[in-house]
Amino acid sequence: MKKHLTCLAIIAGCLFSLTLPAQEEFIQPPSRKLTEVHFSQLTGGIVMLRATVGTAPDTLNFILDTGSSGISLDSSTVEYLGLKPVPSDRTIKGIAGIRKVSFVYNQQLHFPGLTVDSLNFHINDYSILTAVYGEQVDGIIGYSFISRYILKMDYDSMKMGVWTRGSMRYPRGGYLLKPTINMLVSQPMRVRDERAINSRFLYDMGAGLCMLFSREFLDDSNFVSRKKKFWIKEGEGLGGKIDMELMVLKEVKIGPYRFRNVPTYVFDDVNNITSYPNMCGLIGNDILRRFNSIINYEKGDIYLVPNKHYAEQFDYSYTGIELYMVGGVIVIGDVAKGSPAEAAGLKEGDEVVAVNKNFSQNLNQYKIAMQTPNEKIQLIIRREGLLKDIDFKVKSIH
Repeated sequence: MKKHLTCLAIIAGCLFSLTLPAQEEFIQPPSRKLTEVHFSQLTGGIVMLRATVGTAPDTLNFILDTGSSGISLDSSTVEYLGLKPVPSDRTIKGIAGIRKVSFVYNQQLHFPGLTVDSLNFHINDYSILTAVYGEQVDGIIGYSFISRYILKMDYDSMKMGVWTRGSMRYPRGGYLLKPTINMLVSQPMRVRDERAINSRFLYDMGAGLCMLFSREFLDDSNFVSRKKKFWIKEGEGLGGKIDMELMVLKEVKIGPYRFRNVPTYVFDDVNNITSYPNMCGLIGNDILRRFNSIINYEKGDIYLVPNKHYAEQFDYSYTGIELYMVGGVIVIGDVAKGSPAEAAGLKEGDEVVAVNKNFSQNLNQYKIAMQTPNEKIQLIIRREGLLKDIDFKVKSIH
């Protein structure tokens, strides 16, 4: 009977242009707060959340990632928790490869004050991310979680508010983005160097950088000056390490917000993770962390409000090396040709004992110490069992 009444109400509305009381049932109830979760930040603004899975008591480390179309666990974590993965024909694409994945189905994720049911975690090897950040990365939280709620990301208080779906009034002083959301988030933006170009970019909170372009986009668009200086870098992501180049882009504009002289990576996107030409690259969290944001996938909204980090200077340092935590030891990865590190005599595989007399073996502190352009860096390294002192000056790419 109720179905018939609804149809009649619609017909009456068409014939007489009446606003009928029956339409009130379509009004969405107000969103309500479920919980608030503290987070920490890793290099490049990466958001690290802590949660538990299933009945296991151990607290795990998860990266929050709008660039992930699901939710996942590290393969070593799955083994530690005693979970039994089920093989599948599904594949995932990462910056350095494509691979089939297994799943653990129908799992629970527990935050303080919130349990999320019926999650299907795919399994991946995140050892490279653990090595990059110096902290165990147990998994990545993407669309499967984010799409169920409204998230309020506050980088001033380092808290993530989790709210139910529903009507919500956004605060004043910000700007509403209307990206295309189809598991991943595609945001229109303008980038400018020798000339300006409008395109779409992946809105990627899981990328610890400012901007990333595919080489194909850069070659086809021809909007970057041919005199542009490029610096050799090593990048990391799903699938392992990959060679990249680093440049400084004149301007990035998202909504009404402009950022000038933006460090930007360029790489050969052989696996087409940027979905070129539909998207031409990504915007990462070293820009996005400069806004407190409300992420509302149901409405297709991302609301940005500049925060206290908005005007912070970008990282223009260049050493030509990457540091990794491997087996509890900090080691030097690839050493770029022509870099300050190569000129100083550093080699891949050197163990870093101290940076500027800091013997803490804290990877994040060491990376921060090497992010001051034009400053002299003092390293103590171990090579073939012998200690060596090596000094060099950090270059500026700006």
